[in-house]
Amino acid sequence: MWRKSSYSDGGANNCVEVADDCPGVVPVRDSKLSAGPVIVFGAGSWTAFLSRVKG
Repeated sequence: MWRKSSYSDGGANNCVEVADDCPGVVPVRDSKLSAGPVIVFGAGSWTAFLSRVKG
């Protein structure tokens, strides 16, 4: 199940979605291109990325 990032404002350029139901990995895609490419991060790498972005 894909969900839009809480930081996406719904505008034309800020639409990131993540999938939560994939153990150990976090798939990320551009919601404007739902059939397009997906980048898959390891869960630890994604957590570290979010920590640094928030900090």
